[in-house]
Amino acid sequence: MNAENFPENDPLHHVAKIHRKLEELVNHCRGDIPKVSEPKAQVLFETSAEVLTGLKMAYEHYATEVEPAMRR
Repeated sequence: MNAENFPENDPLHHVAKIHRKLEELVNHCRGDIPKVSEPKAQVLFETSAEVLTGLKMAYEHYATEVEPAMRR
């Protein structure tokens, strides 16, 4: 999903941008896990990554369902 493939007034433009930012956050959370030694913080970061991954998947589903319908 690439925001540049859609005009700015297209919802998919914004969906793609948010999707990319969610992916960055997931990677950041997971990347911080080995940097801290506190187990509660590690669990917090992993849980955050899992929740953000679910949200990212919702954006993916929206894009895959809406894009073909918009082309009809």
